[in-house]
Amino acid sequence: MEFAIVDIETTGGNPSGGGITEIAVVVHNGQEIIHEFQTLINPQVPVPAFITGLTGIDNSMVGNAPTFEEIADELWDLLDGRVFVAHQVNFDFSFIREAFLKTGRELKSSRLCTVRLARKVFPGLGSYSLGRICEQQKIPILARHRAMGDAKATALLFDRMLVLNQEVIYSSLKKNSGEAFLPPHFSLSKFHQIPEACGVYFMLNDKGKVIYVGKAINIKERFKGHFSGKILPNLKQQLKAEVVDLQWQLTGSEFMALLIETLEIKRLWPKYNSAMKMPKTLWGLFHYQDSSGFYRFQIAKVTKSLKPLETFFSAEEARQFLMEAVEGYQLCQKLCGIRKVTCKEVQDLHCQGACRSGEHPDSYNSRVEEFIKLIRESKKELLITLPGRKEGEVAACLFEGGILSRYGFLEREAIQPSDLESVPSIPETFYFLRQFIHRIPAAQIQVLEPNQDPNPFQLDFF
Repeated sequence: MEFAIVDIETTGGNPSGGGITEIAVVVHNGQEIIHEFQTLINPQVPVPAFITGLTGIDNSMVGNAPTFEEIADELWDLLDGRVFVAHQVNFDFSFIREAFLKTGRELKSSRLCTVRLARKVFPGLGSYSLGRICEQQKIPILARHRAMGDAKATALLFDRMLVLNQEVIYSSLKKNSGEAFLPPHFSLSKFHQIPEACGVYFMLNDKGKVIYVGKAINIKERFKGHFSGKILPNLKQQLKAEVVDLQWQLTGSEFMALLIETLEIKRLWPKYNSAMKMPKTLWGLFHYQDSSGFYRFQIAKVTKSLKPLETFFSAEEARQFLMEAVEGYQLCQKLCGIRKVTCKEVQDLHCQGACRSGEHPDSYNSRVEEFIKLIRESKKELLITLPGRKEGEVAACLFEGGILSRYGFLEREAIQPSDLESVPSIPETFYFLRQFIHRIPAAQIQVLEPNQDPNPFQLDFF
């Protein structure tokens, strides 16, 4: 078995938007180094000043260098069929794999991360950065932050680990060991503890600070997706470099997960979560009765003079909300303002004939009134009960004016609002109530009393 020990320098941290400026490969046959390769590469994008300050590589140095495509054949021969080794391997591999994809080839090498290996071979060190671990092991780095200097130091470190604990190296290569996608400082044993259940999860850095909060129906799969799939690709490398631990809170349902995730993001303000911002322009769902006696809907911008049935952040959001009503209440898309032609022309099975005189207005309007009633009741004080986190437990949340005000998990069904924990008023929870209220069985929604302010956004905007 042979190993290709790789280091690259780049124009930034994102493989889809950045480029490689230098690459070095040191080939190790399991006994010794047998080949070395290095070259500058023209990234075909400008080299940022801070990268020049770190590596010394500037635009003039790479201007006449070969492009990746020009060295791709030679590099492929060095990497294909060998184990890809690097310090924080996912960073180097993702850039090189992306570059090969642009030439029509997909690199599928087995991978080893010398950070993860070093944590097993040299446990208890304060830092596992290449500089610190080489200093601790008395391994020289002749040119720090240059590809060959770092690759050669990584090769010497790898060689030493092969001598000291060969079993760690080869056991890590076993198929489905589960280590290839994990962040270098995140333990495999911790990954195995992550539940395959619905809830909220918290990514922590080495100082124990929460840097990202997310929600998932399956926490384990979602966590894996951050580093092996396409979830937040622009954040993948930053999270890989910093995440060392994960905590979680089970919620029992996706709706509760969304609510608790929003509360925790507002409480913790993690550095890698984007805050939800209220838009300057709101859209509303309006209704009226036409000359034939049918109730109709229209989506339009909210103004001071027009009071909508419901308020939305965008026209598309309003349309999706209305489409759920079309399906749930068998409404007509033409009368709802979604399409201009009759439903017969497009063979819409939801419509029962209102747009082509095939249904009486009273019959159609009765279903519209049920939909409108649901919207208006969502502005009242609602006590919603949902499945809990375990057998015999109930999750409950209280909404006042459409906004979450209290929630809790209780081991009984008879619940009073005073039983629940009070939470800060966060307008964004109104969005989740509107998104999920169609999916919650009516028996689990209790209307307590009317609310005097049916539009929770009105105070903020008008």
